[in-house]
Amino acid sequence: MRPTFRAFRHIALASSLLFGIASQHAMADDSGKITIMVGGITKLIYLPARLTEQLGYFKDEGLDVELLSQPAGVDAENELLAGAVQGVVGFYDHTIDLQTKGKEVKAIVVFGQVPGEVEMVSTKSADAIKSMADVKGKTLGVTGLGSSTSFLTQYLAGQHGIQSTEYTMLPVGADASFIAAIKQNRIDAGMTTEPTVSALEKSGEAKVLVDMRSVEGTKAALGGTYPASSLYVQAAWADAHKAQAAKLAHAFVRTMQFIHTHSAEEIAAKMPDDYQKDKTLYVSALKASLPMYTADGKMPADGPATVLKVLSAFNPSVKGKHVDLSKTYTNEFVSAK
Repeated sequence: MRPTFRAFRHIALASSLLFGIASQHAMADDSGKITIMVGGITKLIYLPARLTEQLGYFKDEGLDVELLSQPAGVDAENELLAGAVQGVVGFYDHTIDLQTKGKEVKAIVVFGQVPGEVEMVSTKSADAIKSMADVKGKTLGVTGLGSSTSFLTQYLAGQHGIQSTEYTMLPVGADASFIAAIKQNRIDAGMTTEPTVSALEKSGEAKVLVDMRSVEGTKAALGGTYPASSLYVQAAWADAHKAQAAKLAHAFVRTMQFIHTHSAEEIAAKMPDDYQKDKTLYVSALKASLPMYTADGKMPADGPATVLKVLSAFNPSVKGKHVDLSKTYTNEFVSAK
C-alpha cells in the first residue's frame, strides 16, 4: 500500500505545482502585452484606437498595448482566431458571422453607432449612376470579398431589386489603393471611409452616392443604427482576463468622452502628423465623421438587430441561421467602475 500512497502523493504534488505554474501564467497574461489588430489604422472609423494611445490612456490603465494594422477586417479576424492577437478593432458584424461558424467572439466596446461608410461614385460614372438602383452591369469597389463593405454593398443594391450576380464587386482595399482604383477607372463606384471620402471630393474625382456617416443617413439607408467599428475579442479571453478587458474598455470610454468634448481641430492635434498629410483636409474629414462615434462605448439598443437583418440577407454563413445576439456583445466592461 505504501508505494501506492507514495505514488498518489507524487501525483498530487505534481498537480499542485502545475496549478501554481498555470496560475502564475494567467497572472502574467493579465499584466503582459495586449496586441490589437486594427482593420486599417488610418481610417477615421477606427480613430479611437490610435487616439487612445496618443492620449496615454492605455498607460494610465497600466496596460502595455501594441496596435497593428491590417487593411481588411476579415484578415484581422483571422489573426484573432489564430491567437496571434488578443483583440481586433473592426466591424461588429464579424461577431455575428463567427457565431454561426461556432466561434464565440464579442464586442466589448462600440466606437461607431453607424458604419461611417460612404458609397462613392466616380465623377465619370456619375451621370449613369444616380443611386444604387443604377449599378447593374457596373464594377463596385469593396475593401475585400467577404468584408463588411461587401455585405453592405449587396444590401444597398438588393433594396433596389438588383442581385449580386448583376454587378461585379472588386476588392480594392482602402485609402490610396481605393483612390487609385477610381483614378484608373477600375471601378465605377465603391464603398470607403474618411479621410478617403473627403480626398476624393476635394480632387473632384468622385461624389457621394450613399452617406452612412450619420445616424440619419444610416437609418435612411439601412433602417436603423448600424453599430460598426468596435473592439472585439474572443469570449474565452474576456472571461479569463476580466481585469484587462475592463481596463481596455475604460481607456477607450475615456477616448470616446474626449471625442465628444473636443473640436475636430483639437482631436486632430493629438494625432500623428503622418496621419494628416493635408491637415485642412483631415480636419474637414474628421468634422464629417464626428456624428458616428458613440459617447460611452455602449451598444445602441436597436443596432444588433439591424446588423443581423443586413447579414441575413446576403451572408451565406448567417442566412437562415439562429443567432443569439446577446452573445455577440457586452456592455459589462464599459459599465465597470
